[in-house]
Amino acid sequence: MPILVVIIVISFAFYIFYKIKSFRTHRPMEKKWLSGKSSMALGLFVFGFGVNQLFLYPTTTTYIVAALFILIGGFSIFGGYKMYKHYLPFAIKEAQEFTQG
Repeated sequence: MPILVVIIVISFAFYIFYKIKSFRTHRPMEKKWLSGKSSMALGLFVFGFGVNQLFLYPTTTTYIVAALFILIGGFSIFGGYKMYKHYLPFAIKEAQEFTQG
């Protein structure tokens, strides 16, 4: 499935992008907000990798490992989304305070 490979590569690229942005910022709330976004991207990477394995190797062991990857990726996406939504208002307020003074 070429579409899964594209999703895996793009999500990994977004993970690297957000991790670098998170490392380079000096504002604490923006750092946590970007960390949530990178967690979602990493979760999508792991989830996509697990789904891709289901199509490549149809064995029982692969199904078990792929199920673990899909669960871990799903939990990472969910946790990252909660983190993103929680820190978004604080990051906006922090950015407004930074531009005003």
